[in-house]
This record gives sequence, C-alpha cells and structure tokens, in this order.
Amino acid sequence: MGYEITTTEGHDELRSAVRKLCSNFDLNYWERCDGEHRFPQEFYDAFSSAGWLSIMVPVEYGGAGAGLSEVCAVMEEVAAAGGAFNACTTVHTTIICLAALARHGSEALKTKYLTAIAKGEMYMSFGVSEPDAGTNTTRITTRATRTDTGYVVDGRKTWNSGALEASKVLLLCRTSPYDANHKTDGMTLLVADLKVPTVTINPISKIGRNAVDSNDVFFDNHPVDASDLVGEEGRGFRHVLDGLNAERIMIAAENIGIGRWALQAGVNYANNRAVFDDEPIGKYQSVQHPLAQNFMQLSAAAQMVAKAASAYDGGQSQDVCGTLANTAKYLASEAAYQTADNAMQTHGGYSFAREYHIGRYWIESRLQRIVPINNQMILNYVAERVLGMPRSY
Repeated sequence: MGYEITTTEGHDELRSAVRKLCSNFDLNYWERCDGEHRFPQEFYDAFSSAGWLSIMVPVEYGGAGAGLSEVCAVMEEVAAAGGAFNACTTVHTTIICLAALARHGSEALKTKYLTAIAKGEMYMSFGVSEPDAGTNTTRITTRATRTDTGYVVDGRKTWNSGALEASKVLLLCRTSPYDANHKTDGMTLLVADLKVPTVTINPISKIGRNAVDSNDVFFDNHPVDASDLVGEEGRGFRHVLDGLNAERIMIAAENIGIGRWALQAGVNYANNRAVFDDEPIGKYQSVQHPLAQNFMQLSAAAQMVAKAASAYDGGQSQDVCGTLANTAKYLASEAAYQTADNAMQTHGGYSFAREYHIGRYWIESRLQRIVPINNQMILNYVAERVLGMPRSY
C-alpha cells in the first residue's frame, strides 16, 4: 500500500527513513506475529539497530537527543506502515519509560539505564496499573518497604506490556499509606528486575494485539536497590506524569498512523471494487462521504498532536501538557476508530477476511479508546480541569 494520503506535516526526512525500514516488514509479517502470539524480534532488532529506539535518549547517554515531536513522527509512520499497535507497542514501551528516567533519574541511574537503552541492550516495561486501581492510580496497593539496602516490593501489576521480553520494569509503588487528603503523595518510582525468582509473570489471553504480551506481574518480597530509586521517594506520581503525558501524546500520534492506513485501505478498495454496472463503489456518495469526513478528522487531530508534542518539548507545565495530551489522545483515538470502522464498512464482507488485514486494524483501533486512559475519563478531566465543572467521580 502506498502513502498517498497524508494528514501530518513536518519531519519529512525522518518519516521517509522510518518508512524505508518498515517496508522490510510487510502486512503478512505482522499477521503472522499477531496470529502466532510471537514478539516481533526481527523488527525490534532492526528498529534498535537503526537508532530509532534511542531517539529521545540525551546525546550524552548515547542517544539522538530528539524531542517528543520527532518521536511522534517516527511512531506515526510505524503505525501507518502495516504493523498498527502491535508494531508500536513493540518499541514504544521502553520509550515511554525514558521521560521519567531522563527528567528525574540520578546521574548514576541515567548513565546505567539510558545508555543501555540507547544501545538496544535493555527492554524496559512500565508497571502502573493494578487490578483494583486501573484509572484511579492513587489507589494502588503494591507496597515498597524500606530496608537497609533499598526496598522490598510486594504486590501485583496488571496489563503490563512486554514483561515477558523485558529485563526491567519502571514500577510505581506505595511507600506510605493512602491519604484521602493528599492522594498523590506517598508513591515512589523504582526500576526493578523482572527475570528473578521473586517475580511471577502470567500472560493475559486477549482478542487482539497479540504480538506483544500483556501480563499480570506478581512481586513477592522482591528486593530493589536504593540506587534504583527514580527521583524523590513519595513523589513518584508526579514523576510518572512526565511519562504518562508523553505516552498519551505518542499514542495519539500512533492513532493518526493507524487511521491513515485504514483510510488508505478504504479508499483503495472503494476505487477498485466494482459491484453495480461495473462501476467502482467509490463513485457512490454513501461510500465517499464517511471516508472524506475521516480524512478531515484525522487531519484536525494531527494538528492537536503536534501542538501537544510542541508544548511538552517546550517544557510547559504538567497542567498545560496534561490538557493537550488528553485532548490529542481523545481526538486521535476517536478519529482512528471511526476511520477503521468506515474502512470495515467499505470492505463489506471481505473486512472479515484476514487477508485484507483491516480487521486487525479495527480491533487495535478499538483498543485505543480504552488505553492508556479511557476516553470517558478524558472527558471528565476536561470538564473538571478546563471548564471548572464539579468533579463527577
């Protein structure tokens, strides 16, 4: 499939280089990885060897020192090249951890981990969600207890992506009890080992995005060295917000890529599929109009993604970045899903044939309205934080 349809401007040389790399991994490659529940190691190795994994790592630690704007361009092209969210999750899981490490890690911590990530020697997962504390992060119960040498962690994380491949996890824990008057206090961010006897990893069976595992991860009397503390003890929630805002903006960019692929697939099929009087179905307005609307929705969402990434790179406050990141994620994920759904409708019965791949994109775009934050919670955030309306939850 070509890239005739574009919705985002800027970073043209960067995008071209990523497309060239991704062209080595066709739609059937991603279909096999998804169907076999197999981690796309070949793609990960190629992506890392080309230096894209370290794009946000500061230059002094062996990276390119680029900003989130450049990362968004890279990840949009990865999504648009045929791999959708499977491809993006393969590489963005570690990238998500970079923001908190780079902004809040000690010099020793950054030298130890950012350098390894830049070389492609370390895969790191992100451990925040828990079975009884998904969206409500302040109610996590995974506990890190102080010891003479660091911490001992006990608890459980869920929906942990890539834990089977990762050697480390950026882990948010409670180091002091929950206080209803200071909900975000008392949480601490640690870098913890995963491939040790004190950690148990149980994969979750899923309906889609199966090239990258999702897991329940159990920590039982799990030691973490004091040197692996990220930032200040008790301020982990604030530290992790840098990663969460970056994650939402980056995933918004990925949704633009997912939408672009689905739109191109729908247009190509509509222009070539003849049903009545040997005329292409793309001639009919009932087919044209939804796809035209999707193009405009994706283009508008892409502008918000660019604005959010620029604010993040410019060092805007977490409040400003939070509003823009949430808005970008909402608009992009809704546009991507609607585009994939219209592409499904355009393909008719063939949308359910795996050879067209559109169903894989549809399933993965539907997921984006839920993760990394449910879109209804984004509406709550905007209503309360931006419009000044009463808290509804």
